[in-house]
Amino acid sequence: MTKSLRERAEETTAVVQEILGVSSDGISKEVAIAIEQAIIKALLEERNRCADVAFNCCDEDKDKAHKVAEEVRRINTALMANLGSMR
Repeated sequence: MTKSLRERAEETTAVVQEILGVSSDGISKEVAIAIEQAIIKALLEERNRCADVAFNCCDEDKDKAHKVAEEVRRINTALMANLGSMR
């Protein structure tokens, strides 16, 4: 079973707190949210980069490259909406 971004963020928070030798439940949730947001931002930036690469690499078929880039951006928008509704 795959883990959600929230679960990964919470696990990472626990690891960081263990490394630092702190355990504050008061800030754990905030730290997990910050880590989750950083992961989401990185994923979205990489998707956009991939769309740009697809567009720029297909000189012989710009129409196809444009369709791929637009599809990646459309999925990106849907992902943002879904993640926003999960909060």
